[in-house]
Amino acid sequence: MLKTLQNAFKVKDVRHRIFYVLMMLVVIRIGSQLPVPGVDGSYFKTWFESQTGDAFNFLDAFTGGSFSQMSIFALSITPYITSSIIIQLLTIAIPKLEEMQRDGEDGRKKLGAITRYVTIGLSLFESIAMAIGFGNRGLIPDNNFVKIVVVVVALTAGSAFLMWVGEQINEKGVGNGISIVLLINIVSRIPSDMTTLYESFMKGKIIAKALLSGVIIAAIIIGVVILVIILNGAERRIPVQYSKKMQGRKMMGGQSSHIPLKVNTAGVIPVIFASSIMSFPSVIASFLGKTGGTGIGGKILAGMNSNNWFDLDHPWYSIGLVAYIIMVIFFAYFYTSITFNPLEVADNMKKQGGFIPGIRPGKPTVDYLTKMLNYIIFIGAAGLTIVAVIPFFFNGVFGANVSFGGTSIIIIVGVVLETLKQIESMMLVRNYKGFLDN
Repeated sequence: MLKTLQNAFKVKDVRHRIFYVLMMLVVIRIGSQLPVPGVDGSYFKTWFESQTGDAFNFLDAFTGGSFSQMSIFALSITPYITSSIIIQLLTIAIPKLEEMQRDGEDGRKKLGAITRYVTIGLSLFESIAMAIGFGNRGLIPDNNFVKIVVVVVALTAGSAFLMWVGEQINEKGVGNGISIVLLINIVSRIPSDMTTLYESFMKGKIIAKALLSGVIIAAIIIGVVILVIILNGAERRIPVQYSKKMQGRKMMGGQSSHIPLKVNTAGVIPVIFASSIMSFPSVIASFLGKTGGTGIGGKILAGMNSNNWFDLDHPWYSIGLVAYIIMVIFFAYFYTSITFNPLEVADNMKKQGGFIPGIRPGKPTVDYLTKMLNYIIFIGAAGLTIVAVIPFFFNGVFGANVSFGGTSIIIIVGVVLETLKQIESMMLVRNYKGFLDN
């Protein structure tokens, strides 16, 4: 990793791209400190801290603290992520979108434009909901129509600007711009989370106990990171043999290859989907002032709050954990079924004269790929569940209330590895160009 970065800084073009990304990250962090006009930030922060649920902690972690400070980037890049997921899902139901997806670069540009429009629409919807919901509860001093419009415009513009920054990073920087924006937001919360862990488990204790607590915390974090790295890199390689055929006067083909099936085929999407669904009712209840309570509704909301899972005094709240695990597994299968089509893969293999040794082309190949894919998806979903649940366990049993968790670690590790791979690819292309120029 360090060697890759060291070599990258020796290349002018790659160095400029890295510096461009760093400059954009500085801009993002500056924008995260700019408050929305007309909002009492201190009052909003006090209200945020009074919320016992983890729904807003989830949002605050993804916005890099912008949500709790009610800055112009309070919505962050989440509307764009939601929009991208919606468009991907709609490509199955709407033939026109599916045709665009298969229509090469022009089709992808059209889908990208549609995604941007949907992003603006979602940003408007969310900002209006926040402005009205918070305004009616006195979070916007001297609330009136003009102030609501100002808040809506500021939040929508902030989200649109972050979307533009992500696209600029794609074009002029390195890595996936949207992922990098999300990464810097999550990383910016880590220092405060480390402070929380220090105050909870180390501050005021004798040196031996403090050191032991520090070692245990470090071991857990390192262990989860290693598990995520293994999960992201693991793959099942399906061998493929290509038959020989005549092309002109030459015998072509006959080589062996493989189909790489990643264990974590859906990435972090299942965890994000499950976490969003679990937190959504709590967010709506908070807007309506219906938090807490001893009735059935209050108990349901408490069960959907991950801070209550593994609570030894209230074990029945962990039923929400069961629902969470089921949703992670479901979305792992659902999202993979969208992104990987065994029938299409089998048809392409057949057209190119390829086959899986011991498996006949056609339907038997489709059935074999489907069987292997279902097996691999379950392993990946189980790994995702373990990574996501470990922080919940320590939050519930030991009260380690921090904003980053398994989802954040998966995103951090995945984005870092993806960016390093892209830098290595740029270095490799440069070496090829140098060889051809000679």
